[in-house]
Parts: sequence; C-alpha cells; structure tokens
Amino acid sequence: MKLTFLGTGDAVGTPKIGCSCENCTLARELGIERLRTSLLVEEQGRHLLIDTSPDLRRQLLAAGSPRIDAVVWTHGHYDHYSGYGEFYRIQDQPPVYAVEDTLSYCSPLFGFLTFEEHRVEPYAPFTVCGLTVTLFPVNHPPMPTFGVRIGSPGGSVAYTGDTRADMPARSSELLAGADLLVLDAIVPPEIRLSKHMNYGEALTVAREARPREFRLVHLSHLIPWSFPHTATDGESIPFP
Repeated sequence: MKLTFLGTGDAVGTPKIGCSCENCTLARELGIERLRTSLLVEEQGRHLLIDTSPDLRRQLLAAGSPRIDAVVWTHGHYDHYSGYGEFYRIQDQPPVYAVEDTLSYCSPLFGFLTFEEHRVEPYAPFTVCGLTVTLFPVNHPPMPTFGVRIGSPGGSVAYTGDTRADMPARSSELLAGADLLVLDAIVPPEIRLSKHMNYGEALTVAREARPREFRLVHLSHLIPWSFPHTATDGESIPFP
C-alpha cells in the first residue's frame, strides 16, 4: 500500500487569492501550493481516492494520471466532493462509497453522469480495491462527516479531514494505533474554531492515538510552511 497526498490545503487553498500574508507571499515566491485536501491510496495496482477536491484535475496529472478504481466521499462540503465531475470523458466514472446522507447530498450535483453509488454504514467495514475500509462519524457541525480507517496486509491508515477534537469515543478508537494517522489542523494553536481542530489540538489527538507516524492536512494559509508534521502536496508514504 502507498498513500499520496494529492492536496493538503483547506477549502480556500494556499496561496489564498488576493492575500499578501507572509505564508501566501512565500508560496508565490517559491511556486508552491496547498491544493484542496484529497488522498490517493494504491494497493497492488489499484487506486482508491479519498475525496474528490475541486483541484482534482491538476492533482491527478501531478500524480501521473492514475486510473481511479473507486472513490470514498467523507462528507458533503464543496472542497471534499465537487471535483468528481473531472472524470467526465477521461475514464469510466468510478463507483462512489459513502454514507446515505453524503450520497443524497452530493450526487445531485452530478446528474449529468452515470455512476455506481454504494451506501455504507458507519462503523461497518467494507472491502474495495483490496483494502478494508471503515467510515466512522466525527464532529464537524452541522454537516454529517466521517473519518476513514484503511487497512491492508502492509499497514493501516486513519484519516479525518474535517473534525473537532471531541469526536465519539468509538471513532477515537479507530484513529488509534494506525501506522499512519492523518488529521486536519486548519489554523495555528492560538486560534479556536467551532468546526475544526487547530494545530495544537491536532497534536494532542495524535499523541493520544499513538500512531507510528502522523501528518497534518487541511491546512489554511495561516499555517506556516515550517510547522512540523504538516504534509506537503505530492508527498508519498509507502507501507511495507
């Protein structure tokens, strides 16, 4: 199994349009970006995409144009699903796996496409692309939102792209002990938000989950490029 961070930014991305802050200025000077967050998981030549960001076309080109065999949607916020239409006239539309609420909310946007919808139950593992996948509820009000646990013979990944730290205890258990833990950390620790973890809260959750290693994503332009543990666009992590 191999995981690639196709994007690591929040809904706005970095650099932010029209922003001249230090982080956005540095991004323009160096030609670097944080595209909207999505993950690509490869297992024995098959490719599972976690969320379909608005930047999906650029992300797939940068990743070498892999054929996507299946998609998981974590929730119905624009930056996590709206790029699915980029498969139009590129390949057969990949099947989408999500909970009922997510599919009911997102699918109507793509009424011009025909694709398989697989409704899955929270906490109920299913198999796709040779991987065992479990969706679990997290706390990102008011939208029903889910984290993802992915397992293969080579290792395990636990991911939540949008949540507060106070998620259900059963969901916290699914974050624990992963080979790779991926968490959102949208703003620096001095800022508190009602729907997301900040950087400090994400570090606390990671410490309690005790993964082998972890990365932080869904990073806003307020997060300096030098912060430890932040993932970078295009970064790949192989599992033995």
